[in-house]
Order: sequence, then structure tokens, then C-alpha cells
Amino acid sequence: MVMVMRSISSCLTLSQTPPPPPRPRASNNLSTQKQCKRNSRNYCITRPQILPPPPLSRDALGFRVFVLSDLHTDYPENMNWVKSLSTKAYKNDLLLLAGDVAETYHNFYSTMSLLKDRFQHVFYVPGNHDLWCRSEPEGHPYYLDSLDKLNKLLDACRGLGVQTRPMVLYGLGIVPLFSWYHESFDREMDIAGIRIPSLEMVCKDFHACKWPREISNRSASLASYFDAMNEENEDAVKLIKNTCTQIITFSHFLPRYIQAPLAYPRERKRRMNGGETWLPFCVYSGGKFADRLSPCYWSDYYAAHPRAPHVTELAPWVARFYNRA
Repeated sequence: MVMVMRSISSCLTLSQTPPPPPRPRASNNLSTQKQCKRNSRNYCITRPQILPPPPLSRDALGFRVFVLSDLHTDYPENMNWVKSLSTKAYKNDLLLLAGDVAETYHNFYSTMSLLKDRFQHVFYVPGNHDLWCRSEPEGHPYYLDSLDKLNKLLDACRGLGVQTRPMVLYGLGIVPLFSWYHESFDREMDIAGIRIPSLEMVCKDFHACKWPREISNRSASLASYFDAMNEENEDAVKLIKNTCTQIITFSHFLPRYIQAPLAYPRERKRRMNGGETWLPFCVYSGGKFADRLSPCYWSDYYAAHPRAPHVTELAPWVARFYNRA
């Protein structure tokens, strides 16, 4: 999923190297290789390779902010990736973890423990996969519903010293945002001529999450419930807005800006440059945010094809999965 970073100054990624020379527009990155374009409906979009970042120097403040999401550590490969993170490199740093840590409580707790051992500060917001209530292994907690599970996960965070509320650290405001989605939030034009299945049909949340009767995925009540969870932090947020010139907010369900998912192992195999080689992603160091973009699969394409409500043409890598009516 996604997270968003806000600040007084613009920030998308941090680099310790000079900016690269201008790249061709994304429209010129459509590969002409035969193996990438077998017919008019299949495309291959190339981009500069994301290399593992060089070691980040310890700045005068000795404080950096990293981001991660979609760890999915129910997969052994992903859990091993978390275990492989240095136990020394991030001891003075902060990690923003934007949801989808694990489906089972045991893996969630183990993952959060590992990360808290590696980072001085860890902030967390829940993702949809964290709240799935499918069968837990024997000996794991029982949940009445997904809200009950959410409360147990937040209790675990408190016990481990993982933060889920707004806080100011070294003059930097950190604001975790609880959130959920609903199809009524989509006010863009429908895509004509494409057979797109309903959200309920394609999204497992409608079946894997269990909610009390008074709230439901089928209405905006669920999103409103999560939004209301932020209201108890209003005073803290006001204080941060009045005292901090630099603020980072993050959530699991906000659209684009910064994405830093480890993702499923199978997703990394399908995509160019899996997250395991460049995560965790540093967005703040030396008391400032970065001032340039990092080349990414989607952003390279949309740099030349602006996303606007009236544009309903699907991106090439999306269009090939749908049949025309």
C-alpha cells in the first residue's frame, strides 16, 4: 500500500549522491525490444535501475527517518529480510511503518520486536492485512472481530514501546493517521469499455475482515470509524502544527507520493527491482528533507502522462489485464 509524507519543504527521497543528468521523458522509456512487445496490447516500460544506496553518513544531529510498509512477514522470505537488517546501523534512527506487517499475531509481534531492537523509535499505523481475521494457528489469540484484533495489536505496540500517536522528536513532528477506504471516495469518471469487477469481488478485505454490525465495508461507516480514532489526537496535532516547521504524516490508505513496500515475494519477482535491495527508505537526514525525486516505475510513467480526473486511459501495464467490452 501507500504512505504520504508532508512537510513545509518538499521531500520525496534522500540521496547522498549528486542528482543524475536529466532522463528522457517516460514516453521514450517504452521498450522497443521484441520480447517486451509481443503484440499491441502488451508493453514493457523500463526505468533506471534502483541500486542499493551507499552507506548514509551520520549527520550532526545523528537522527534519520526511514520508511517501510507491506512487510507481510507471514512469508518466511520476508521475515528473514527483517532479521537481516543491521542491529547497529539504525540505533539512533526513527522508522515509520505504514501497515501490513503480518496477518498472524505471532508474526506481527515478532516483527515489531525485531524492528524495535534495531531502531530507536518505531511508529506504526495498521493496514488492511493486519486486521484480517482468518484462522489463527493453535495457541494464538482469538478475536471477536477485526476491531478486537486492532486493539490487541495496539496493546502489543504499547508494550513494545512502538508509537501509534503523534509526537515531536528533535523538532520534527510525526503524525500517524488511522484510515480506511470506501468506494464512494472515488469521484473520478468511470472507465468506459473495460470490464472491471466490483471492489467487493476483487478485494479480500470484504471476506477476511470481520466487523461489528454497526460498521461495515459496504458503507462509509468503517472509514468514518477509523477517521474518528484520530480525533482524540487533535490537541497533539494542533501543538505540532503550531510548533514544528517540519511535519511528516503517514498512513496506509493515502494515494501515492511515497511508497516503500517490501511486498509479497511473488510481487518482487514480477516487478523490476524488488524493495529488498533499497529498503528501508531514508526520507530525512541532517535536519532536512531531500530535494529531488528518485526514479520509480509509476512516477516515471506519470511524469509524462499526468494523472487527472478526466483521463480514463489505463496505464499500459494495467490495461493488459482487462478485456475490452
